[in-house]
Amino acid sequence: MAVSTVIKHLYDSTITLSDGTSGTPVSLDVLFDQGDLSISGLPETFRELVAYETKGVLHSLRHTSRTYPTGSFTFMISDLSDATSGTVLDFLRRTGSYSTNVSTRGANAEVYTIDITITVEGDDFGDSADHSVTLTDCYCIPDISAGEPDTATVNFTVYGTVTFT
Repeated sequence: MAVSTVIKHLYDSTITLSDGTSGTPVSLDVLFDQGDLSISGLPETFRELVAYETKGVLHSLRHTSRTYPTGSFTFMISDLSDATSGTVLDFLRRTGSYSTNVSTRGANAEVYTIDITITVEGDDFGDSADHSVTLTDCYCIPDISAGEPDTATVNFTVYGTVTFT
């Protein structure tokens, strides 16, 4: 497949959150208006790099402890919580109509994690397909900011895999 010649921008992305329900996970598309998604810490091996040296002479570079990518995105708030329709904040906090969501680490996991899929439009621009990155077992912490408009920023750490397609 040839590399796309169309540069993508904030209007070309969608974010989907998914829980760990067996069979058909519960999912929610985030109305991603802000376009400020970031993901940091995507090295080849997801391991720390340590330089072994003595007396200023580098002897070896080695991979050691596991590292965990982090990221964030922001969306405008239209509703904080809804017992029947559910909101992004409900999904992230497993409250309201999403109170029965299952952690992607298992039904008995102490920590509620979700999967985050970022899809970037491609086939509409002549690419052979859309492009995506799936981040599994993400622990999310939302922050709310009042303003013009009110927004929420979701900060997350990826404890599972990162898969580009």
